[in-house]
Amino acid sequence: MQYKTVNVDGLDVFYREAGDPSKPAFVLLHGFPSSSSMFRNLMPLLARDFHVLAPDLIGFGNSAAPSRESFEYTFENLTKNVAGF
Repeated sequence: MQYKTVNVDGLDVFYREAGDPSKPAFVLLHGFPSSSSMFRNLMPLLARDFHVLAPDLIGFGNSAAPSRESFEYTFENLTKNVAGF
């Protein structure tokens, strides 16, 4: 398991990564209120057959948590962030 951060539209997104990048990607998205840590035991099992990525959504886990004045916490904005990821 690797722990990484990528910048998406000026915000740092933390994510967990496991498996071979040449295999099909499998992205695990957590629900509210949680983080990618909920997948820590599942990811090694999936990593045998997939390149597994589990990001923390903005405002959760180890990802950036901008103020409500600088980031509008809507499903639309979270979706844009995940799409950028």
